[in-house]
Amino acid sequence: MIIRRLENQLIKTLLRSATVVLTGPRQIGKTTIALQLAEHIPALYLDLEDDQDRSKVKEIKSFQQQNSGKLIILDEVQRVPEIFASIRGIVDQERRSGNRNGLFLFLGSASLDLLKQSSESLAGRISYHELYPIDALEFPADSTDSLHQLWLRGGFPDSLLSASDASSLAWRKDFIRSYLERDIPQLGPRIPAETLHRFWTMLAHLQGTTLNHSQLARNLDISSPTVHGYLDLLVDLLLVRRLQPWISNEGKRLVKSPKVYVRDSGIAHALVNIVDYNTLISHPIAGGSWEGFVIENILSVLPYHVRPYYYRSQAGAELDLVLEISNREKWAIEIKRSSVPTIGKGFHIAADDIKATRRYVVYVGQDKFLIGKGIVAISLGEMMEEVMKEG
Repeated sequence: MIIRRLENQLIKTLLRSATVVLTGPRQIGKTTIALQLAEHIPALYLDLEDDQDRSKVKEIKSFQQQNSGKLIILDEVQRVPEIFASIRGIVDQERRSGNRNGLFLFLGSASLDLLKQSSESLAGRISYHELYPIDALEFPADSTDSLHQLWLRGGFPDSLLSASDASSLAWRKDFIRSYLERDIPQLGPRIPAETLHRFWTMLAHLQGTTLNHSQLARNLDISSPTVHGYLDLLVDLLLVRRLQPWISNEGKRLVKSPKVYVRDSGIAHALVNIVDYNTLISHPIAGGSWEGFVIENILSVLPYHVRPYYYRSQAGAELDLVLEISNREKWAIEIKRSSVPTIGKGFHIAADDIKATRRYVVYVGQDKFLIGKGIVAISLGEMMEEVMKEG
């Protein structure tokens, strides 16, 4: 079993916070972490997609009193949004009794609705964590082959650890079908599964490009507002990322549309039917896929105060990733799918534009070395460790 880094962080948070939300897409490992936690502390797990478990929390105050002293774990809590108002009263009552931490752990596979519901009812009483797919430090990708496996299959545990590439791909295709035919229809308005599948596939083909809603709308023969709605849905389900542009106040002409990525590289590859590594490296999305894979791995260890962006000027100067550590410290990061990375003029111009205090090139090798004045070539794993030091 792969040990998830978030496990220790979650324990520390429960020791200081009354309620904790753990979000992440389905099948990413949230329930596994919660059940492992329940083996070491008094806890009670309920799956709110199960009718019997859901009936137990209709009177949540009474249920909590009967199980006082236990951490109550509620899985898929977005299915019972009305519960949060009652939990606020429970938390306040427990605080007055001196019980200020470790009361509830909420698990949810959608971000926006869950966070709105919890933050409005439990403001000042709740902490948040997001579980990302397995990353290059957890796998660990300490060799070229293991890094390639992680990139190809993505970080969903059942996909990554499958017996073969074929079985991994089959799992991911089933995952996509399940979301389209089961999970998304439960969210409310009827969305045609076939159209949404085509949209999701287009995003995979456009991995790492700036978003053009009008072009997507024309290609799908739907309206631009519908494109916005589809994209918002996939972002809220933590399946797609919009990486916002870094905008300066200096009047430069900059690209202001977000970049879009299917967050898990394995899901992106399944959408475009990439079956193995040889197919991947010869596919047109290989460059964008590698870029998105590296970015997601870096963001999985990002401290809360660090903000991620990309940078592109109208003249073509570009940075794949900008990490704004503080107002005075910004890191410029270029991503190269090469064992012998080189840097173009555009990187230097862009790094100067944002006044970068550090400059990195993340490449596929394992060594760390200078490739120019102040520019460090670094492996993905070491880059992630550098980011973690800022936490």
